[in-house]
Amino acid sequence: MVTRRVDLRSDTVTKPTEAMRAAMASADVDDDVLGHDPTAARLEKEMAKIMGKEAALFVPSGTMANLICVLTHCQIRGSEVILGDYSHIHIYENGGISTLGGVHPRTVKNNEDGTMDIQLIEEAIRDPSFEICYPTTRLICLENSHAHSGGRCLTTEYTDQVGELAKKYGLKLHIDGARIFNASVALGVPVHRLVQAADTVTACLSKGLGAPAGTIIAGPRDFIYKAKILRKTLGGGMRQVGVICAAALVALEENVAKLETDHKKAKTLAEGVNNIKGLNVDLASVETNIVYFDIQESLGITEGKLLKNLEAHGIFAMSEGPLKIRLVIHHQISETDVQYTVSCIQKIVGGLVGENGGN
Repeated sequence: MVTRRVDLRSDTVTKPTEAMRAAMASADVDDDVLGHDPTAARLEKEMAKIMGKEAALFVPSGTMANLICVLTHCQIRGSEVILGDYSHIHIYENGGISTLGGVHPRTVKNNEDGTMDIQLIEEAIRDPSFEICYPTTRLICLENSHAHSGGRCLTTEYTDQVGELAKKYGLKLHIDGARIFNASVALGVPVHRLVQAADTVTACLSKGLGAPAGTIIAGPRDFIYKAKILRKTLGGGMRQVGVICAAALVALEENVAKLETDHKKAKTLAEGVNNIKGLNVDLASVETNIVYFDIQESLGITEGKLLKNLEAHGIFAMSEGPLKIRLVIHHQISETDVQYTVSCIQKIVGGLVGENGGN
């Protein structure tokens, strides 16, 4: 019987630490919808400072946070947002901006590093003189780090260029910063500088930081006021939310410093997997805590079969499509877990290839 469990499906699978549980148990709370929860207020103030913005708002999830931001920037139905064709907002958030907000997505091809070519973004901006046919462009969205690109980081230089382009055309810039702390640590740049060009930014508390739940929206004070109303409309107004925010404050204190170690473990994992015959990792793409690897077709192994065999060894990962698997490091994955994972993958691949007659 396998007793070891190495959960690499996502950095959302972490369990609250003892310090988080203690903080949650003793949290000073009140009704946050009425604006009186002191622990939520403390977290929002701290995150606004970290992001370099006037104010911040705690919301239940990253999907709701991005939805609130897009809808608040695009309050007129039929508005258009420019975003990457492999951005999280476009691919993984249930089409909420269209379904609930009537906002039209205009996609631009994401490059392998998560960027979009500045020229292509500019070409995607609608000509307002032809509004009889065109929707009105109001917003540009970026994602940092870029999940579908393997956790690649957008530089300040690039983000500043997009910000200048947005200003040139009177548009707003929003950054989906679900893993913005990972990007900050990887680039050695403070979070507030990474998002300086953005009007608004979201930051997930339950991914790399390891809190149980929640995301922060940061931006101008008047924007946050409108966002709070929309949060209530969407059912995201919770009452004694300080119980959750207390854990997030512990995460800020304890886990940001661990992200660099997470990134080192990801590189070790990537190198180990890449050394296994028939598996390929683009080592240059491993900048933060996400590792993608491809299975060579010649092995005759499907990603589903490999995942099933990994689970039998207590290792859990996710498919990213045909012959592609994603592994994500978080602070509760040890160096021993990494070595165990590599050795199991090597053993399983060798065994499956043997079953297939050595193809």
